[in-house]
Amino acid sequence: MTSSVRVVLPAHLRTLAKVIGELVVEVESPPTTASVLSAVEAAHPVLRGTMRDQQTLQRRPFVRFFGCAEDLSHQSPDAPLPAPIAAGSEPFLVVGAMAGG
Repeated sequence: MTSSVRVVLPAHLRTLAKVIGELVVEVESPPTTASVLSAVEAAHPVLRGTMRDQQTLQRRPFVRFFGCAEDLSHQSPDAPLPAPIAAGSEPFLVVGAMAGG
């Protein structure tokens, strides 16, 4: 069984991938951060290495993942995402962290 996951990318990644609005990717159920990122990278190869390291598949330091008002960044990439994301009613958000003072 597959899930349709809505993905919202930050503006600079949407520009890089030539995407307008949010993406919808199909992943095996239950969706995980790893499976969603793999689906996004497969659909838009130019994004490989922008959200996670290509070799280690670890999240980039200034990239965060959110869903259902939760920071999912520090969860295991193989942990199932919240049910509303799997159902497509809530998006999976990729956010560029901001630094400065």
